[in-house]
Amino acid sequence: QVQLVESGGGLVQAGGSLRLSCAASGHSFSNYAMGWFRQAPGKEREFVAAINWSGSVTDYADSMKGRFTISRDNAKTMVSLQMNSLKPEDTAVYYCAANFKGTIRAYFPYEPEYWGQGTQVTVSS
Repeated sequence: QVQLVESGGGLVQAGGSLRLSCAASGHSFSNYAMGWFRQAPGKEREFVAAINWSGSVTDYADSMKGRFTISRDNAKTMVSLQMNSLKPEDTAVYYCAANFKGTIRAYFPYEPEYWGQGTQVTVSS
């Protein structure tokens, strides 16, 4: 069982940066793939970024490549999402997620097994 708590959301102007953090508690954090998802009003939840158990493999949704960076610190049981060059369309609730499947995506068989409660990111134009 893993509990996830996000922090770091807020209001930022377009072009600005935010860093989201996700604190994990529970057993065997270093065995979990971690990821970030987001959900904008009226839209489905979508994949943002993923990182494997060691941090050696990362992947991003196309619209986030080059702007977002996911990282993890297994000693601190934390995963972060650095978001640069933010756009109004990045406005959403951002969720931290985890699974025990090597990688994490929005589709079978790599869906998250655990979710955080979400943190709001609002980008003004």
